[in-house]
Amino acid sequence: VQLQASGGGLVQAGGSLRLSCAASGRTYAMGWFRQALGKDREFVAAIGWGGDSTPYADSVKGRFTISRDNAKSMMYLQMNNLNNEDTAVYYCAAARRLYSDSDPGEYDYWGQGTLVTVSS
Repeated sequence: VQLQASGGGLVQAGGSLRLSCAASGRTYAMGWFRQALGKDREFVAAIGWGGDSTPYADSVKGRFTISRDNAKSMMYLQMNNLNNEDTAVYYCAAARRLYSDSDPGEYDYWGQGTLVTVSS
């Protein structure tokens, strides 16, 4: 399985971006992680195979929405009300299991990342 993340860019604080992740093969649970400069990779959100389980990091709850379209092998992350602390490289990941959450060890495949920069 290969994953391709896209949609990153430069946005002003308070603005919105939509990230996309295209999967080349069959995937089950998927998730988004991010890594800011000088910091460890952190969990953002995950989604189960049927879209029925969507845990979020506390820092993005109410602002970010994860979704997927299995027919198109796509996953999305709608990010609203962005702030400076959201600046990071965002990675999509996929697992060979129906449900996953914040543990990066549960994911088997990783995309290359897309940079999101929020300016104040």
